[in-house]
Amino acid sequence: MGPAGVTSRPDLPPETEAVLRRLEYVVRNKLDGLLQGSYVGLVPGPGTDPGESRQYFPGDDVRRMDWPVTARTMVPHVRQTVADRELETWMVVDLSPSVDFGTANTEKRELVFAAATAIVHLTTKAGNRVGAIVTTGERSFRIPAVGGRNHARYLLRRIAATPKAQSARGGDLKQALEQVRRPPRRRGMVTVISDFLGDPDWERPLRGLGDRHELLGIEIVDPREMALPAAGLVTFVDPETGEQLEVQTSDDRVRARYAAAALAQRESIASMLRRAGADHLQLRTDSDWLSDMVKFVVTRRRGVAVRPPSRAGMVGVH
Repeated sequence: MGPAGVTSRPDLPPETEAVLRRLEYVVRNKLDGLLQGSYVGLVPGPGTDPGESRQYFPGDDVRRMDWPVTARTMVPHVRQTVADRELETWMVVDLSPSVDFGTANTEKRELVFAAATAIVHLTTKAGNRVGAIVTTGERSFRIPAVGGRNHARYLLRRIAATPKAQSARGGDLKQALEQVRRPPRRRGMVTVISDFLGDPDWERPLRGLGDRHELLGIEIVDPREMALPAAGLVTFVDPETGEQLEVQTSDDRVRARYAAAALAQRESIASMLRRAGADHLQLRTDSDWLSDMVKFVVTRRRGVAVRPPSRAGMVGVH
């Protein structure tokens, strides 16, 4: 039996099982090898017990200012707190048709699995519980938040066993976030793993979750979503609507307009996450996702707000 009465471990195709085993090996061995000591956990938590003071960095929560130390040293300091244990992490996993795409080292769907594997590992390693709301556009389902390695493996295999949507329909992030928001859950962390290419109506429920939880948005990006190659006349199909459009990609003006629109869209997504109070991690299919994850965790554990990267050339996924 699985958690909360869910039967048996999901059966996976051999190739999917191999991918999951590789991801688990990478996360368990390479990630732990790079993240040591206080960096092993992902959720620092606002905590309740006072800890040491450290120097203020731009992006720190001003509500944690340590005014006595600041007045004594004439240098801004913030008061760190000892993280509460037994927290809950909820993942909202977007497996809508737009993630079944990739033109670089991997598909976006595999990068979603990689991100989920890392989050689950870092959460359960710290002794916390993890659950998930998974949406495909056609359906959504909930995996309850439970601790332990067996549950972690069950959760990841349940996500990996989720079939691709058969109809052209976008995922519903708003509805998935509302499932986390109501009924109110214990204080913890909510991580949204998505390309955020659907309806931009998810900001309000995400902001509502920020009143009680720490928030993390993991944005999955493919380079072809940011710039078009000069490949002549190309027929594009929107996987979430089925709409088709022929585009002359050899036209410099078309490529320039596309790049400008894509940049504006990504800046809008980053702005919405920032307004909701969420940290932002961008993973690309042409990037070393493990390196990006390590940099994010180290920065986050230092208490600095994490902003999306702005870089072009990337190293391949390992």
